[in-house]
Amino acid sequence: MMPAFARWRLGGLRAAGSGVRRRLALAVAGLAVSGLAACGSTDPHPEPGKPSTATNVLSKGYYKVGRPYRVAGVWYTPAVDYGYDETGIASWYGPGFHGRQTANGERYDQYDLTAAHPTLPMPSLVRVTNLENGRQIDLRVNDRGPFKNGRILDVSKRGAELLGFLRQGTAKVRVQVLERESRQLAALARNGEIAGSDLIAKGPGGQVPAMVPPGEVSEAPAAPVPTVSAEPLPAPEAVRVTRVATALPSSPTVTQVAVQPSRLFVQAGAFSEQVNAVRLAQRLDPFGAPQISETEVGGQRFWRVRIGPLDGVAEADSVLTALIDGGFTQSRVVVD
Repeated sequence: MMPAFARWRLGGLRAAGSGVRRRLALAVAGLAVSGLAACGSTDPHPEPGKPSTATNVLSKGYYKVGRPYRVAGVWYTPAVDYGYDETGIASWYGPGFHGRQTANGERYDQYDLTAAHPTLPMPSLVRVTNLENGRQIDLRVNDRGPFKNGRILDVSKRGAELLGFLRQGTAKVRVQVLERESRQLAALARNGEIAGSDLIAKGPGGQVPAMVPPGEVSEAPAAPVPTVSAEPLPAPEAVRVTRVATALPSSPTVTQVAVQPSRLFVQAGAFSEQVNAVRLAQRLDPFGAPQISETEVGGQRFWRVRIGPLDGVAEADSVLTALIDGGFTQSRVVVD
């Protein structure tokens, strides 16, 4: 996987505008409700606990990448990245933000299959794998967040239910952008139409040969219980998309995949020159026992500086906070 430092350009950038600050303030308030790292909202009309009546073609929203912004001393640079593939910690957000406006102008629905990400374009489609239980679903990114260091994704309440970490609050995950689906969602959004992920025609293996024509949409009730299947998705000609009365996709599918035991680390940096990794490791001595490990990405050798393995999310959060407060703002939690 390409290290995050190769994608995130930090420092020397102008602070985000008032819209981001308003979302940050609401995110802090949301922590008191759920105890989770939540993304923000600007719409003052929440409807906690009540499913929306939106259809799968959303009436509001627009394509957005956005400008660089800073949260807790860390700069994030939104960018189009169709090769995004990261591991880390995911959290979820729900009641405190249900019905509010997302970062790209949609109305957030905790019962829909959506997610918030710090830098990916909105909308994008990502495949999220719970590395603790092997559950895997596709979620549409339509919001910014999570506004907590050490988290790479905030999923909706429904997404957390299907991924199996609603009660525990966080999970080790892998997040992969689905390029063809994301390109199609972006093209629709630029033309003023925000489509739910269930309006994307998927072929075998999740490939997307074409958008389903409008004539293929029909009225039908949503499936009450998601299916769990490892079977390949149907061929494009067999796809029939359903417009539903709630924000739930017509047939949410949870795929069960094999996962290996994984460990948590806090990575402070990765370098193409080993001497730079050694220098950083020496500076990290007061924070623990830093390790230097060698890896190869795209045929290029890197030396990673990490602290770990760590016992769990709480310890990882503690180490990460100490490093960021100590000036090592590019540090992040990784799963390996």
